[in-house]
Amino acid sequence: MKQNLDYKLIFALSAVGIIWGTTFLGIRVAVETIPPWFVTSIRQGLAGLIMMTILLFKSELKWIGWENLKHQLVPSVLMIVIANGFTTIAEKTLPSGLASVISALSPILIFLGSILFGLQKMSLKGFIGVIIGFSGVVFIFKDGLGSFLDADYRAGMVFMGFAILAWAAGTIYTKTHVNKSNNITLNLFYQFTMASLIQLVLASIFSPNPDLSSWTLRSISAALYLSIFGSVIAFFCYNYALKHVTAVQVSILSYVNTIIAVFLGWLLLDEVITIDFIIATALIILGVFIVNYKKKEKKVA
Repeated sequence: MKQNLDYKLIFALSAVGIIWGTTFLGIRVAVETIPPWFVTSIRQGLAGLIMMTILLFKSELKWIGWENLKHQLVPSVLMIVIANGFTTIAEKTLPSGLASVISALSPILIFLGSILFGLQKMSLKGFIGVIIGFSGVVFIFKDGLGSFLDADYRAGMVFMGFAILAWAAGTIYTKTHVNKSNNITLNLFYQFTMASLIQLVLASIFSPNPDLSSWTLRSISAALYLSIFGSVIAFFCYNYALKHVTAVQVSILSYVNTIIAVFLGWLLLDEVITIDFIIATALIILGVFIVNYKKKEKKVA
């Protein structure tokens, strides 16, 4: 018997790759006039309200119990408060392209972490695929690699370093607890709500007197885009995908994110796409293919 294609999974993976490729640009635009912690608090707060509305409509809003709340608090703090929050802070000083190349280190961390926690076996094929994909990302920005040594970017790069560590840890934790609860929407409602409250406290500490009149429509629109697409849709698809494939297979989509980020630079900011970009794209696609390729197993009669 032939296995049917899982169109939901294909859609989920495509959505994660495409949408999170656009969020680096979205964050960069949002923090132009809105303090970073307010961007993240607004983003996750609105996402939580959207999830709550969906749950109320489906009559599924309920208390999940202290044990499951703990399971939602961990990824909420690691992936949303720290990873998402620190990326937003980093992009106050870092170019979005440089932020995306640093974030593309996360599949390597997730690959190593998955082996460490027994989520998958050590595989030369997987390691080669991850490294080839990352080499493609580096190839895109090889002319700008000197930016890593730029003193003005140092603080932003430290924040990005903590962000990718937190993201990797949160992904591995989510994967190990992925079957504890089947209602992704309910889980994300709690994750977004807790993250938003924490980020609101951080916003009040680090930006105690925000000048709302200076917030431009452009930045507010970017924050709304980040909330609806970057949080509600992409996080749902990411969690759905984690239920069906390995953490490394989902995480390697961050390489695709980089292609999208550069393409948007060409489309919206008139940046030039060079032969280097085409070669890098080929490397990234090859890396994704190697990690995801499986030989068809012959069924024993």
